[in-house]
Amino acid sequence: MNAHLMARSAYSGAAIPTRTGRGTEYEIFARVTRRLRQAQAGEGGFAALVRALHDNRSLWTALAADVAVEANELPKPLRAQIFYLAQFTNEHSRRVMAGDATVDVLIDINTAVMRGLRGEGEGA
Repeated sequence: MNAHLMARSAYSGAAIPTRTGRGTEYEIFARVTRRLRQAQAGEGGFAALVRALHDNRSLWTALAADVAVEANELPKPLRAQIFYLAQFTNEHSRRVMAGDATVDVLIDINTAVMRGLRGEGEGA
C-alpha cells in the first residue's frame, strides 16, 4: 500500500460523526422499538416477540439501575418516572408474553422517550 492510500484509510474514520450520549440512547431505543414493531406485525413469530421484549426489558432495567444511583444528575421527579416506567415495562411485558396484552403501549412509551431525547417533548 502506498503512502497516499495509507493516509486516506487512516483518516477515513474521521468522517464518521461522533454520537452524543443522547444520540446513542436514541439509537438504542430506535433499534429496540423497531424490533417490537416487527414482532407486533408477526415477523419472526413468538420467538421474535420474546427476543424483542427481552431486549426492551433489558434496556429499561439498565435505565432503572442508572436512575436509582443517587449520583445520577437527572432531576429526582424524572428519575422516579423512569424507574416507574421500567417497572411498568417489566410487568406489561410479562402480560404480553402470556397473551393478555399487546406491545402497543410499550412502543408508545419508547416512542415518547425517543421524542424527548430529540427535544420534541412538551415545552420543546
